[in-house]
Amino acid sequence: MEKQVDHSCTLDKIISLCKRRGFVYQASEIYGGMAGAWDYGPLGVEFKRNIQNAWWKEMTQLHDDVVGLDSAIFQHHTTWKASGHVDHFSDPMIDCLECQARHRADKLIEDFVAANPDKAPGKPVDTMSHEEMKAFIDANINCPVCGSKERKYTAVREFNLMFKTYQGPIADESHLVYLRPETCQGIFTDFKNIVQSNRMKVPFGVAQVGKSFRNEIIFKNFIFRTCEFEQMEMEYFCKPGTEDETFDRWRKDRWAFYIKYGIAEKNLKWHHHDKLAHYAKDAYDVTYNFPIGFEEVEGIHSRTDFDLSQHQQYSKKDMSYIDQDDGNKKYVPYVIETSAGLNRNFLMFLCEAYEEQNVSTEEGKEDYRTVLHLDPRLAPVTVAVLPLMKKDGLAEKAQEIRAELKHEYVTDYDQSGTVGKRYRRQDEIGTPFCVTVDYDTITKDSPNFDTVTVRFRDSMEQERVKLSELSGFLHNAIRNYKPVEKK
Repeated sequence: MEKQVDHSCTLDKIISLCKRRGFVYQASEIYGGMAGAWDYGPLGVEFKRNIQNAWWKEMTQLHDDVVGLDSAIFQHHTTWKASGHVDHFSDPMIDCLECQARHRADKLIEDFVAANPDKAPGKPVDTMSHEEMKAFIDANINCPVCGSKERKYTAVREFNLMFKTYQGPIADESHLVYLRPETCQGIFTDFKNIVQSNRMKVPFGVAQVGKSFRNEIIFKNFIFRTCEFEQMEMEYFCKPGTEDETFDRWRKDRWAFYIKYGIAEKNLKWHHHDKLAHYAKDAYDVTYNFPIGFEEVEGIHSRTDFDLSQHQQYSKKDMSYIDQDDGNKKYVPYVIETSAGLNRNFLMFLCEAYEEQNVSTEEGKEDYRTVLHLDPRLAPVTVAVLPLMKKDGLAEKAQEIRAELKHEYVTDYDQSGTVGKRYRRQDEIGTPFCVTVDYDTITKDSPNFDTVTVRFRDSMEQERVKLSELSGFLHNAIRNYKPVEKK
């Protein structure tokens, strides 16, 4: 009996595609790899930058009341005392005494309950004490690494997730610094500078993209959970009393962003936080249906005035705002935060776009192509120029056309193999348009002289276009692009 082939999107297929086509590589692979660290290859950097640029445009260019910032990775160590990270930024850790594997106790329980829902503890995991976690694990969970049924574990203890280092030649507490675990604190410490230098009036927001670092207990699921990652964060400062309305507005805006760039609404879901962080008034996550299940890609949090008040207390600097539009009323603004993971967005858009599509033309013969249905604004390559043959001046003409297009678009050139195979290669990396140069293009007495064939990735349909109109044609096709509804 012929074995059935699974054509669904899996994490293993995404990982394979990423390495094979130059999206993502394992960091330090020649030395055996580095846990939780990944390198973004030639296509990966273009794709990641396009996602970042789309987010930046959405947050700043399309919002007159949001400005940008790029704050330092290293902040004064008191910043992290004020923010609560020194005292509160930790995960519950437990070790297997048989194989010394380390686990996050809460995740160990959550994974077990997901597989055995009838054996769930009597309360939510995030409300369990360390002693309750330990007792539940001892009674129910074999070590996932060594499989030991003895269930010999250490006590559960807190593990701070910040990376520590020292500034300068002396390694003592007075020179202690941290690699930032989040980008937003630089926005809060620069709040007064931004108000004064740019004459900003509340309400307004500050957007930032940058790297953050977390010394996670476990790394898993490819680039989903890593020790260094990039955040796309926006802190929106508003008048106390208006935070609920502002919170609802930003929730709608951020949801609409993902729909705009091709995420099917059926694959998105809100997760409301029942247990809130110490700084939060309310919190929702946008979650996406990855091959591993629904997981967070962005958080929208109502942070009250906690951050500015904390920095005011620790720095002894006045962080309040004088509202000239409200009789010079003085107050510490409330904050609505939107915080998206760039790396998780990267993985989400890949998973959403991935399809093994049946393109069989003859009955009884199955033919599948791997295609990424990426929005053209996000695709790492916008247009590939392909000469039908390498000879008779076709390659030279194709290079000439590419040279013109590359001023506006990221382009690729491919003359190796049949044109059908080249189309398939471009489909697999998500190139939305292929421009084919054939003999009609260069034959002066041909009715199709100075025209090329534009092939559309999603439909595989082709259209003849004049060279003089090619750039405008592509521009309109990008502008009018409609996301594909996968079967």
